[in-house]
Amino acid sequence: MKNLTDFESLLKDKYGRKGTLKRDRFDADSLAFRLGVMLKEARKEAHITQEQLAERTGTKKSYISRIERGQSDIQISTYYKLIETGLGKQLNISIG
Repeated sequence: MKNLTDFESLLKDKYGRKGTLKRDRFDADSLAFRLGVMLKEARKEAHITQEQLAERTGTKKSYISRIERGQSDIQISTYYKLIETGLGKQLNISIG
């Protein structure tokens, strides 16, 4: 157990310290991926298609698809609209 490395150390080794360009890019991409996964899971739980979600929120299916694949930098207001208006769920954000 002595040789275990924590996740932050692994990230530093691969992407550098927080605040560096490479690390900031990784963190942003990671967040986009996680938000996409959460949206996809919530959409499937609501039993609606990407197209239906797009229609409910005035967006395009291709945009929903890009978000779910983590390939779109999404604003909180847009994410809020997708979750609250499109899926009828409550979006909770916390800062810890």
